[in-house]
Amino acid sequence: MGKHDKVGGKLWEQYSNKVSTRMNNPTFRGEITDEEAEQAGCKLVVADFGAEACGDMVRLFMAIDPKTDRVKLAKFKSFGCGTAIASSDIMCELCIGKDMDEVLKINNLVVEAALRDTPDKPAVPPQKMHCSVMAHDVLKKAVAEYRGVDVDSLEDSQIVCQCARVTLGTIKEVIRLNNLTTVEQITQYTKAGAFCKSCLHPGGHEAKKYYLCDILRDTRAEIDAEAKAKAFKPAASASTFKKMTLIRKLNTIDDALSRTVRPRLQRDGGDCEVLEVKELPDGTSLVSIQYTGACVDCASARTMTLAIIEEALQNEVDASIKVEPVFAEPEEDPQFEEEEAPVPADQ
Repeated sequence: MGKHDKVGGKLWEQYSNKVSTRMNNPTFRGEITDEEAEQAGCKLVVADFGAEACGDMVRLFMAIDPKTDRVKLAKFKSFGCGTAIASSDIMCELCIGKDMDEVLKINNLVVEAALRDTPDKPAVPPQKMHCSVMAHDVLKKAVAEYRGVDVDSLEDSQIVCQCARVTLGTIKEVIRLNNLTTVEQITQYTKAGAFCKSCLHPGGHEAKKYYLCDILRDTRAEIDAEAKAKAFKPAASASTFKKMTLIRKLNTIDDALSRTVRPRLQRDGGDCEVLEVKELPDGTSLVSIQYTGACVDCASARTMTLAIIEEALQNEVDASIKVEPVFAEPEEDPQFEEEEAPVPADQ
């Protein structure tokens, strides 16, 4: 029986081919024994995360080199849906070779992006995003275990949803990373509130310290206040900026990016560099940038991310600034270059 006989074609098409491949044939499923870790000269760390009540759970095995704090081997066991398996599999691949600080940067967006077939099409439907969030959370537990600290030192570990074991820190982080605006979106991305629903709104069978509606309201208020504070910060006047030397212009722009956009890009594993500034005849200050890290292949590098960078520089530096990204040209293989025809000797 074909896939369209059992599941609607549109539903099936919401999953990438990479997700299908990894859920059916995961590369890193299994476990690492103490003996295997010792032979590799590593310390074995085992971390669990998930919600047994809903069937999604992952156990992560990491063999970490104590001399470099880098992951040499990673495997997982997962109980749950195919998307949980695929997310756990790509999570292991992403963390191999990275140190603990780099592992902590592998958030749900990084996991989901790595499962995409093309940069502009999501790998899974929104209601399955909680699987990539779960991968991020088990990595944090593993790092905390390796460092011998509580997860609270890495984030606020106050549990908001007991059914899905989702923390306050995770919910706030997911709202900010994904710019969520509704409680329904929080449930889709984290699975918080998907089961007994007592954490959605007040009025359930038991009083709670935190509710999703309140967390969303407060986090959105923080985001809006931060945006207003940036908007009201006076930008340098056009005459001041345009009279600067080139070196000073570059430094001013770089400082503005470090105060505003760069922390967000780096949190997602990316960054950008300022290449040059040109003053155009129409009065525009054209700033050329180059993306690095995860931003290079990000689908929003030419759209949303670019717009955020441009708006930040217009507010912080000069209203006439326009930003253009410069993408590296793929290098041609010399062996395929056509040889020039020899010039005939003069007769």
